[in-house]
Amino acid sequence: MRRPEDLTFRERIYVPEIIRGLFVTGGYFWRNLFLHILHQIGLARDKSAMITVQYPEEYIAYGPGYRGSHRLTLKDDGSVRCTACFLCATACPARCINIEAGEHPDDSVEKYPVHYEIDTLRCIYCGMCVEACPCDAIRMDTAIHPMISGYSREDFIEDKRVLMDRSRFMEENGTDSLMDEMLSRYRDQGVAK
Repeated sequence: MRRPEDLTFRERIYVPEIIRGLFVTGGYFWRNLFLHILHQIGLARDKSAMITVQYPEEYIAYGPGYRGSHRLTLKDDGSVRCTACFLCATACPARCINIEAGEHPDDSVEKYPVHYEIDTLRCIYCGMCVEACPCDAIRMDTAIHPMISGYSREDFIEDKRVLMDRSRFMEENGTDSLMDEMLSRYRDQGVAK
């Protein structure tokens, strides 16, 4: 790395770099403006111009590697797959997962989570809980971002019911419907138009 005293006078005043940056930004602006005008009159359809997504009214689907909100996976009988082994809570660097284990009514299953909560205000969405789970009970493949509206800390704590319902909804309607449902909830709350 170059030391400040090794810089030339031209590099120290930064003016040429500022002007160069303005040319780059202005070039993109005029190129996109020109292309949008041509698209409006029916020309240059083969060249795409940059667009601004008017979120939340419209959105671009997230890629398959996106770490969205959590969900608890379900067994075939509809019960939670989690065995309350606490590995996800242990692996979590933010300590945002709280589990209370209990004995399962079925003798073939040792234990299950009586309470399972994720504090989304503390969660850093690193995916360590998903990596640590030995039975694939928790996933972050919902392709939806965390809830952005609430009036208290409790509004941002997702419990076992919410996490399981997310899995049920995703199985019945598909991943894209989760985003549509979330956006309609925001519209009902007056967060989005």
